Amino acid sequence: MTDILLVSNMMPHIQEALEARHTLHRLYEADDRQAFLSSVADRIEGVATMGKADAGLIDALPNLKMIASFGVGYDGVDAAHAASRNVIATNTPDVLNDDVANMAVTLVLTCSRRFSEWERFARAGRWEKEGDPPLARAVNGRKVGILGLGRIGKDIARKLEVFGCVIAYHGRSQQADQAYAFYDDLTDMARDCDFLIAICPGGEATKGIVNGQVLEALGPDGTFINVARGSVHDEDALIEALASGKLGYAGLDVFAAEPKIPEKLRALDNVTLQPHQGSATVETRRAMGDLVANNLLSFFDGKGAITPVAECADIR
Repeated sequence: MTDILLVSNMMPHIQEALEARHTLHRLYEADDRQAFLSSVADRIEGVATMGKADAGLIDALPNLKMIASFGVGYDGVDAAHAASRNVIATNTPDVLNDDVANMAVTLVLTCSRRFSEWERFARAGRWEKEGDPPLARAVNGRKVGILGLGRIGKDIARKLEVFGCVIAYHGRSQQADQAYAFYDDLTDMARDCDFLIAICPGGEATKGIVNGQVLEALGPDGTFINVARGSVHDEDALIEALASGKLGYAGLDVFAAEPKIPEKLRALDNVTLQPHQGSATVETRRAMGDLVANNLLSFFDGKGAITPVAECADIR
């Protein structure tokens, strides 16, 4: 049996699957986490986490072989450092593509039809008192720029094409197999689009990439959607753009300091807010949990990790 450290309180079926064949040590239950970690560190070979495993944790476990992270984004896992220690890190890609893409499409439709705003209008009895609200906008024929045309980005593109949207994208490089218009400059793409959807990885490489210049280029009739990471957009610049009318609307599922949402952002009418619910369905979260467990079980059965992250793909 292998000793596995649970950094986070993970779903019961993950713990049951692992505990049936391995020994679990629940760091999240410890009153003194440092003392607990020191007492088990030499025995730990596997880690299961909800997305956090920094270099300090990795170095504290001298016999660590694998980290299984819950979620497709793994910017909270120091994968490069893990690889330097010959430790494999895994994530849970693909199983959440459909639901995250559906959240992006839902936010596009919600913002274009001003669904949240008019729902509050109706609830407050304003329809009876003030009459019909102003007309909203259709999505058919509107241009959508996708920041990060990865697996989820491609799903978003396919779904929005059904609604008659015209797709463009920006990324590190042009993809030879894609017919969508490619922009090597994000500001230029924002200027040409009605919607900008962020679905790129988080981390230092994309921190604040959607800045004030990009938002102003998107313009007073434009809408910014973020289903990636809160770090991708400059939150202060976004609030200023929405409040001043430089940006028309926003739909956000992620924020800079979750679960905290700035009061200035919550006070705005021209933004739809979601508490990071992109993959939050029973079916998808179960599938993500299964993949966390199966990565660990497969690796310690000698069959290798199922979904190693790019930095660790060559480790065996």
